[in-house]
Amino acid sequence: MERKPDNVDADSSISRTLLHVVTDWPGHFPNGADTVQVLTKFGAEVNAPFVGPNIETSLHWAASSNDVQVLDALLDAGADIETPGAVIAGGTPLEDAIAFAQWNAAWRLVERGAIFALWHAAALGDIHAIQEHFKGAKLPERYPWGTSTSPSPPDAVSVAFWCACHGGQRETAEYLLDQGAELNWIATWDGMTPLDTAKRNFSAELIPWLESQGAKSANEIHTGR
Repeated sequence: MERKPDNVDADSSISRTLLHVVTDWPGHFPNGADTVQVLTKFGAEVNAPFVGPNIETSLHWAASSNDVQVLDALLDAGADIETPGAVIAGGTPLEDAIAFAQWNAAWRLVERGAIFALWHAAALGDIHAIQEHFKGAKLPERYPWGTSTSPSPPDAVSVAFWCACHGGQRETAEYLLDQGAELNWIATWDGMTPLDTAKRNFSAELIPWLESQGAKSANEIHTGR
């Protein structure tokens, strides 16, 4: 998925804070972390939401821009790591980072204590956490993008497999396929199969392996080719 900037001048009902300006796409602006420290020192509300088509906080935006230094500065200033409101199905900053394939930010959020479910671990390639999950040390349930309930087995395994392919995680994908994941499961949020999302993210190692397993694109499935 590709992050696009919001046109804040197009509608008077849309507004953002100075912290949103610091963290806006594409991020990585000069002295970003220092700017966060100054703004919060003088009273900027670190958890203030964007006002418009979503209610993302500046932490969501830093996660979506893969801006780890600014992300750390926001967390150090008291940003809520579990705050909802992501443009992706109203989720957390971690879910924005994973959706937009911002892997450095995603890992830092996990390191800083973000709660992650099976599908998060799959996207990040945390094979140890996944193996422990299947041994009985269950990861928390969290809603995937575009769904209102947590998937139940075997769908949860297929969702995790899709996310592993989204993240280009071959070892994780192989393990989940062995656990019963559906090879050509079509995501409810974007209509893509695991092969489609691997191609979208140019996963050079994963694509030929998926094809060798018989993976298909959504178009191939719909047209019966």
